[in-house]
Amino acid sequence: MRIAVSSDMDEPVARLVADELRGRGHEVRVHGALSPGADPRWAACSERAAREVAEGRADQAVVCCWTGTGASIAANKVPGVRAALCADAYTADGARRWNDANVLALSLRLTSAPLLREILDAWFAAGPSEDAEDRDNVTHVERLDEGRAAR
Repeated sequence: MRIAVSSDMDEPVARLVADELRGRGHEVRVHGALSPGADPRWAACSERAAREVAEGRADQAVVCCWTGTGASIAANKVPGVRAALCADAYTADGARRWNDANVLALSLRLTSAPLLREILDAWFAAGPSEDAEDRDNVTHVERLDEGRAAR
């Protein structure tokens, strides 16, 4: 799987995200502070990673900033992206299952190495729900991207 990874700071957990994904056999493209000379601002690097997903150059992305909040907000501004800020494995599982999230947002401050591995295990083990209500919600979000959601 092709995965874009961004971080606004070159923190050990950000490097571990990229290394862990490579170790799991994924092709990783780095942005922000993980890529020398790239714009490290959380809004810019999160947008770049998210655009890779929206434009089909990456299957998923992981975006990081100190709290994960800014990275998730910036990523969610890109049409076609459903970014979820996940601080635990249960949330990561639900984000993939119920929300069909395609971008994982993480906190550099709160995510330890063992927790990161649990979150990634849950993220990759889960797939989108086939439940009609769940699919209807994802379709509604897609319409929001297109400016066509019911008011």
